[in-house]
Amino acid sequence: MASKGRLLRQIGAFARRMTAGDTTKTLQLAQAQPTLPIMQQKREQIWRMGVGFAAAAAAASAFAPTAAQCTSTTDAPSTVPDLSSAGISLKGSKTPGTKQRSIVFVLGGPGSGKGTQCAKLVKEFGVVHLSAGDLLRAHMKSGTPDGNMVAEMIKEGKIVPSHVTNGLLEGAMNAEQDASGKNKFLIDGFPRNDENRAAFEADTGEQPTFILFFNCPEEVMEKRLLGRNEGRTDDNAETIRKRFKVFIESSLPVIEHYRGLGKVREIAADRSPDEVYAEVRKLFVDM
Repeated sequence: MASKGRLLRQIGAFARRMTAGDTTKTLQLAQAQPTLPIMQQKREQIWRMGVGFAAAAAAASAFAPTAAQCTSTTDAPSTVPDLSSAGISLKGSKTPGTKQRSIVFVLGGPGSGKGTQCAKLVKEFGVVHLSAGDLLRAHMKSGTPDGNMVAEMIKEGKIVPSHVTNGLLEGAMNAEQDASGKNKFLIDGFPRNDENRAAFEADTGEQPTFILFFNCPEEVMEKRLLGRNEGRTDDNAETIRKRFKVFIESSLPVIEHYRGLGKVREIAADRSPDEVYAEVRKLFVDM
């Protein structure tokens, strides 16, 4: 009984030392026991159990939850980190800070009726109409080096660099949203080529809701352009034909790109304005 009591006291001392991390003394204590085979086996078993208990205790201590972590998960909703403060958006793929808006690219050859139809849409639905051509023409009257370059290129029927047009469009959309809060835009006559399109998407992080394409024969468009007499330097037969050529070579690939994405809404534009609009407005009723 004395030996058994002594053994129990040694076990207790062993456990206390192991939890305190004093493994050296514990091994010395174990080695100090009688060398009888049965007692030696017991000591080895006890030692292995003690090491296991100590390791488990250390692991439990390292991963023990705090008092705050022990609150009920059924009575309160879990807390989701606020990633917005880190500049990460959970609401979509748009670039952080980009204004939320819907954009419709309005495409068609010169004289296809884009401006006329956009004016009707503005009146009925209150959308914002931005003409890339009008913005560029206003820019060329500014007298700046960029403006002078735009004037020369428009006179020759060429397409101006994307960064110029993108900057004008972005600035106009931002200004309108800041002033009126409107966020639905018709962008008339843009993008004019695939480079325009790719640059706009890269610069703004935005995709058009759909493409409104006015398909009109060249002879009808030429007749309209020559008859409107608005004082535009590019409304003469020679420049008009250059513009037709540019549209066919550069703008049609843009339309085909978006057609492949299922975003083109094509309208036959060789009819009267009212007939064309009766079809166009259907696209905006639920927009």
